[in-house]
Amino acid sequence: MNEELERFHQVCGELEAGRLRVAEKIDGEWKVNSWVKEVILSGFRHGKLSDMTQGQFSFFDKDTLPARRFTADNGVRIVPGGSSVRAGAYLAPSVIMMPPSYVNIGAYVDEGTMIDSHALVGSCAQVGKHVHLSAASQLGGVLEPVGALPVIIEDNVFIGGNCGIYEGTIVRENAVIGTGVVINSSTAIFDAVSGEYIRANAEGQMVVPEGAVVVAGSRPVTKGPGAEHGVHLYCPVIVKYRDAKTSGSVTLEDLLR
Repeated sequence: MNEELERFHQVCGELEAGRLRVAEKIDGEWKVNSWVKEVILSGFRHGKLSDMTQGQFSFFDKDTLPARRFTADNGVRIVPGGSSVRAGAYLAPSVIMMPPSYVNIGAYVDEGTMIDSHALVGSCAQVGKHVHLSAASQLGGVLEPVGALPVIIEDNVFIGGNCGIYEGTIVRENAVIGTGVVINSSTAIFDAVSGEYIRANAEGQMVVPEGAVVVAGSRPVTKGPGAEHGVHLYCPVIVKYRDAKTSGSVTLEDLLR
């Protein structure tokens, strides 16, 4: 076996076991392990297109990147109906996947997290403990550039239906992202509590503060024809910070476990 390909399989095994991560928190800051991404990319280069057809459905992908197979010993609940986890992704015991949903290579999903129907955990995304990723929500993936930080969702975050979290956004602990909110590095978030806009940091990452409750909103165009016609641009808005009442409103998921 090619030495580089052998290294790829070793790294995938470590990723699937949760002993290795694409990104990790060190001294309070998230750091990307660029070399892990480089190894993952080598698997795409060396893979050959292979027939992975199952039943009546046709699938063709690189033979280095099959879907993971789980047993009851993994402690992961994957409800029947078309969900898939790619090789090189980690799902902790007690994770729940509702159908259909998808977890891509390099992703890390910690214990007690629910991935609801039609939800995507993109390549290398890092998801903490007791997160709820609601139906049809997406966590963007990133393999290149290798130094780019993936989407990070910290512990106890609630993400509502039809949300999109992209471009290395970090959502801090206990935040609530309301239905239909889209967050990326180029769209500022208005904090209605402080009256200030939150923009991407020096590394180009949008950071949603701990405990923030974010809903979809808009802001008016202030110059040019757009202003004259009363045009508004999309803008996520922090309406408050999480309290006991907010926490109580997102515990319904516990009844489903």
